[in-house]
Amino acid sequence: MSFKKETLITGFAIFSLFFGAGNLILPPLLGYNSGNQWSLVALGFIISAVIIPILGIFAHARLQGTMLDFASKVHPKFSLIFCILVYLVTITLPGPRTASVTYEMALQPYFTLSSLTLSSIYFGLVLLFALNRSKILDLLGKYLTPLLLITLTTIISIAFFAELPQATNSSITNPVRSGILEGYQTFDAIGAIVIGAVIVISLNLRNHEDTQIKKGILRRAAILAGVGLFSIYAGLIYIGSLYRNSIENPSRTDILSFLSYETLGSGGRIILAFLVSLACFTTAVGIVTGTADFVKGLFKNSQNAYVITVILGCLIGVIIGQTGVAYIIEIAVPALHFIYPLVIVLILLNALPEHYTSRKIFRIVVSTTLIFSIPDFLKSLNILNLENAKQLIPLAEYGIAWFVPALLSYGIALSIEHFTSKPEPLNPEE
Repeated sequence: MSFKKETLITGFAIFSLFFGAGNLILPPLLGYNSGNQWSLVALGFIISAVIIPILGIFAHARLQGTMLDFASKVHPKFSLIFCILVYLVTITLPGPRTASVTYEMALQPYFTLSSLTLSSIYFGLVLLFALNRSKILDLLGKYLTPLLLITLTTIISIAFFAELPQATNSSITNPVRSGILEGYQTFDAIGAIVIGAVIVISLNLRNHEDTQIKKGILRRAAILAGVGLFSIYAGLIYIGSLYRNSIENPSRTDILSFLSYETLGSGGRIILAFLVSLACFTTAVGIVTGTADFVKGLFKNSQNAYVITVILGCLIGVIIGQTGVAYIIEIAVPALHFIYPLVIVLILLNALPEHYTSRKIFRIVVSTTLIFSIPDFLKSLNILNLENAKQLIPLAEYGIAWFVPALLSYGIALSIEHFTSKPEPLNPEE
C-alpha cells in the first residue's frame, strides 16, 4: 500500500474513531443556543474538541509507545494511576453513551426493541470487531468513514444554501467558555490518548518497522482528521444557529432529528439513524480496543488479558447503557473537570520537543495543574462556590482556572532547568 493511500485511510480511521455520540449530538444544540454568537462558541468548541485532540495524536506520533508513556516522566506510579483513571472514565462513560444515543435516536422512534436487547446486540458486534482488531483501520478508513462524511456534508450543505433567516440573539452569556466546556463532553482529548495508542499498535500490526514512516503517517493523518472534524463541527454549530426560531426548547437529540428532517425530508431521519449508529459504533470499538490493549500491556502482552478485558468492557457498556444519554452526560461533568486538565497538559507537554520537557518540568507543571483544577472539580460537585476566585484567577470564568498557573509554572520550570543545567562538555578535538 502506498504512503499516500495509507495516510488517507489512517486519517479517515482517526476521524471515525473520534466522531462518536457526543460529536453528533453536542454541536447542533450548542449552535441553537448560541444564535448570532455561533462563531465564538465554535471557537471554544474547536479548541477543546479539535486542536487539543489532534495534538494528542501528534504526541503519540512522537512517543511511538503506549498510554503509560504519556505520564511516565512525572513518575511511573503516577502514570499507572493516571492511565487507570482515564480508561475507567472512557469504558464507563463515553463507551456506554454510544449505545444509549444509538437506542434513543436510531431505534426507539421506529422499533419496539428494548434498550437491553439493543445494547446486547450492539456490544456483541463491538466484541467481534475488537477481537479482529487488525482489520479495524481498513474497515473504518475504506468504507465506514466516507459514508459518514458524505451524509453529514449533505445535511450541512443543504441547510447552508437554504433560504433561512439569520440567527437571533444568543441565550449564552459566555460563548467561548460554553464552547470549551461542551467540547469537554466529546471526550476527544481523552480519546486522543486512547485512540492514538490503538492506531500506533494497528500500524505495527501492518508490519511497519520504520519509525519515521509511522510518524509521518500519523502526523499527516491527524491533520487530515482535524480538518474533517473542524469542518463538520463548524457546520453543525452554524446550521444549529439558523434554526433557532424554528423549534422551541429542543433536547440534543431533538435538534439533530429536526435538522435531518428539514434538510433530507422524511427519509432524513432514517439516514440519521444509520449515521448515528455508525458514528457511535466506531467510537465504541476504539474505546474497548484501547482499554484492552492497555490491560494486555500490564499483563506482559497476555492475549487472555486482552480478550477478558474486551468481554468485561462490552458487559459494562450493556449495563451502564441502560441509564440513558442525559444521565450519563450529567454524571460525566465532575469526572471531566478532574481528569481533563491533566489530559490536556500531558498532551501539550508530550507534543513539545524532548529538550523542552524534562522530568522536572513535567512534575512541576502537572502538580500545578492538579492543584488548580481541584476548585473546578469541587464546584462541579456543588461543594465549592468559585465566585470570588473568578476575580483572582485568570480565565476562571471560562472554567479553566488551571490554564494560566500551568503556563506560568512551565515558564518558571523551563527557566530553572536552563539556568541550573550543566553545560555540555567541550569536544577535545575542537
